[in-house]
Amino acid sequence: MKKLFVAPLFYLTILATAVWLLLALTGCSSAEPTPVVVAPVVENTAVAPESAPAATTAPAAANVMPQRGAAGSSTTFASVAPTMADLAYADLSSTQKLDLYIPTSGDGPFPVVFMVHGGGFMFGDKADGAGLTGVDQLLEAGYAVASINYRLSGEAIYPAQIYDAKTAVRFLRANAAQYNLDPEKFGAWGASAGGNIVSLLGTTCGVAELEGAELGYADQSSCVQAVVDWFGPIDFLQMDAQFAGTDCPATHDAADSPESKLVGAAIQTVTEFVATTNPMNYITADDAPFFIQNGTADCNIPPVQNSNLADALASIIGADKVTYISLDGAGHGGAQFETAENLGLVIAFLDTYLK
Repeated sequence: MKKLFVAPLFYLTILATAVWLLLALTGCSSAEPTPVVVAPVVENTAVAPESAPAATTAPAAANVMPQRGAAGSSTTFASVAPTMADLAYADLSSTQKLDLYIPTSGDGPFPVVFMVHGGGFMFGDKADGAGLTGVDQLLEAGYAVASINYRLSGEAIYPAQIYDAKTAVRFLRANAAQYNLDPEKFGAWGASAGGNIVSLLGTTCGVAELEGAELGYADQSSCVQAVVDWFGPIDFLQMDAQFAGTDCPATHDAADSPESKLVGAAIQTVTEFVATTNPMNYITADDAPFFIQNGTADCNIPPVQNSNLADALASIIGADKVTYISLDGAGHGGAQFETAENLGLVIAFLDTYLK
């Protein structure tokens, strides 16, 4: 009996050793694992709370903020290919790239509009706009367009996103002559999560802790001269309270909400850190003019978020520099934002400050 037990164990040992050697030779051994590239987020440690670690897994589908309302389907982001695609504005992450569209008529140098996509800080891409349209209209009006990608919350928590946006601005300002751009006439347009990012661009010029200067072009300004905010989240800490008594879900305080994933912890547990995501906390008299729109039926972002931002801006930079429009019946994006008439209003605002 003993021999019958030992012999199979002996052969099993030999077989196991052979399998291990085969795996090692084919590169599958645990001694040499396939490398997984994860961009470091060292820059976040200066302001992120200890309880807010960077996310390392793909975001769950729960609480994702869709970028289109039920009122209408998305139109094409751009009918033309970028003049230059995937320009790297930094080298910390493969995400840090932009697509540059240059008008085919006119001599330049051209004013520039940075387009910042939405997607709950969790998804979206520079090629689809995620909640934005208007590239064709901007090109026709004589604007260059820089559609940027930025690190999403699954890769790096805040302030990585505003660091990236500011670095993209500094990159194009440093290279304005090469691309026939006017470095004194930069605007920014964002929807939903992108609306928060462009609003921070408009109010935090020169705020050192939000610059991300170590990413490059520190000698250049990250200021923009005009901002278009489409239904961006502004004051994360008040969102659920502002939805109280409505039919809209109050889920923003949850640990798996887009806002909580952005900062790496349930927002109400790190309120001081979350305050740095609020553009209203940085407004000064020399900030960029703003054009702000939301829908009255938005159940993703409380409409009062944008009206409060408009009021706060008007009281400091002047009411003449702030345009606020609430689209009756519109949701979180959709057809009412994308009409020729509404896009014309956006272009007219940009013309006022960038031409």
